[in-house]
Amino acid sequence: MGWRDRGVEIKTRDQIDVMRRAGLVVSRTLELLRSAVRPGVTTGELDAIAEDAIRTAGATPSFLGYQGFPASICVSVNDEVVHGIPGARELGPGDLVSLDCGAIVEGWHGDAAITVPVGEVGPELRALVAATEAALWAGIAAARPGGRVGDISAAVEESLRGAGRYGILDDYTGHGIGTAMHQPPDVPNVGRAGRGARLVEGIALAVEPMVTLGDHETRLLDDDWTVVTADGSWAAHAEHTFALTERGVWVLTALDGGEERLRALGVPFGG
Repeated sequence: MGWRDRGVEIKTRDQIDVMRRAGLVVSRTLELLRSAVRPGVTTGELDAIAEDAIRTAGATPSFLGYQGFPASICVSVNDEVVHGIPGARELGPGDLVSLDCGAIVEGWHGDAAITVPVGEVGPELRALVAATEAALWAGIAAARPGGRVGDISAAVEESLRGAGRYGILDDYTGHGIGTAMHQPPDVPNVGRAGRGARLVEGIALAVEPMVTLGDHETRLLDDDWTVVTADGSWAAHAEHTFALTERGVWVLTALDGGEERLRALGVPFGG
């Protein structure tokens, strides 16, 4: 079965350009949220900041109403890995908060996430965040036309295995993205190179390692959204949306398109 048979949506350059506009809304919103994270701020206040920023930019929040999700961003704190619902919870000194944001421009989506310490945190948490971000970029850097999604998965896993004894979520994955926020193919954070859907010019994917200080097992809270670690260990989450263009890799949700990190990794920049 070929990649077209699996329903992978291949974009034109003009369509990728619109996705870049959505990606810039996401990246600018996340930087605004990063600056707003402090002790005493509530997760609901962060959500309000994000919704205002997205709508002021002329975009629509991807998450709000998605399968019933009640907010514009996911805010996941400490042992919450992903899909935390914003509300009255106040952030405290030493917390670790994951901020996941999506925006729609002219029907096209961008999706990215960052993990931010609240004030000063210890070296173990700083290393967790750094390892998660490094694995994200390792996965993106492994994408080449003619390659396979498994190349990305293997690079994410190899980066994390080499960084320490971390738990890597394998039941939540990255994904294709475009006219819908979640599309084929899935992009797992563990896997073997040379496997999975073929990578071709015009494909757009969201890569998102979800990493814990303990085991990889998770459970779902009663709100039917928030995913927490089963062992109570803290977690980090990082995500970018990228596309393969005729020039190379273009990270649509990075402010500089990923140019600096990609060139440092020896990867052709596709913006």
